[in-house]
Amino acid sequence: MYTIHGALGSPYSMKMRALLRYRRITHIWSYGAHVQRLASEETKAPVIPVIEYPDGSYHNDSTPVLYDLENRHASRRVVPADPGAAFIAHLLEDFADEWVTKAMFGYRWLEEVDQLQMSRWLSFDALKGGGLQTSQGMADHFRARQVGRMGIVGCTRENFPLIEDSTRRVLRALEDHVVNSHWLFGTRPSLAEFGLYGQLSQLGVDPTAQNMMRADFPYTFRWLLHVDDASGIDGEWDAGDADFAPVVEQLLAEMGRVYVPFLLANARASEAGEKTFRIEVDGMPYEQGTFKYQLKCLADLRARYVALPGDARQRVDPILDASACREFLQ
Repeated sequence: MYTIHGALGSPYSMKMRALLRYRRITHIWSYGAHVQRLASEETKAPVIPVIEYPDGSYHNDSTPVLYDLENRHASRRVVPADPGAAFIAHLLEDFADEWVTKAMFGYRWLEEVDQLQMSRWLSFDALKGGGLQTSQGMADHFRARQVGRMGIVGCTRENFPLIEDSTRRVLRALEDHVVNSHWLFGTRPSLAEFGLYGQLSQLGVDPTAQNMMRADFPYTFRWLLHVDDASGIDGEWDAGDADFAPVVEQLLAEMGRVYVPFLLANARASEAGEKTFRIEVDGMPYEQGTFKYQLKCLADLRARYVALPGDARQRVDPILDASACREFLQ
């Protein structure tokens, strides 16, 4: 029995809950004020969700946990069997976790209407009672803390036009795809869908983002509910020699457009000892502080590419070249 100590307002919690549901791995969903304390006391980085394993150990980095579960549980895996498809799915999961998350943060904490409602909802979720005055007091504190972090994570008003422009292209690609097929690499979900779902699940709840999705991307909005519990899905992976779906090409193109320059600029700034870095896409600026975790992401992506078998690399290189996603991997 696994326990997910998480929160409804946490994209990575929702990602892992949907993953375990799909894989039919027995688990308990646990939420409340104890979750953040558990993250602080039992893990190296105080972030949620905290996944409690059957042996009593605690883990809280969603991607390593996802791969660990692949090794521990053989049925209904989410990493495609074909190495090339598996690598592309991993690229998209990383893109979702590290770039699309900025849309979630920006939509939630930039506008007052979202700040007020979401801080109150998140406090309500954590306290599960205790009275309105207590809940709203906690909400005010939580709101101030999150809004104060906007510059650190790059979700400023100056940066948000690029973030929003990028997010709408991701949503458009999904909208055009899900009306024909729910999944990216066959008739079953991969880690890429769960990575995207985690972030977009929050856009489907927060006031401004939800209104945007309902108006402009209604089928992607509805698709989120299908990913949330795909435990009834039985399907197959695409054949190893099948062409990648157009949505995969479009999502990779967006990754090459914004996330690749972001990773490279962060790496250059870190190497030079600079505290901040800046990129510009289509005349829209983006600036934030350097992050060590993104250095780890870049190194991991490069190592995975180098480790690909020759035939798998031949399969993925054309789509990586077309999306400007190969050069940064070498």
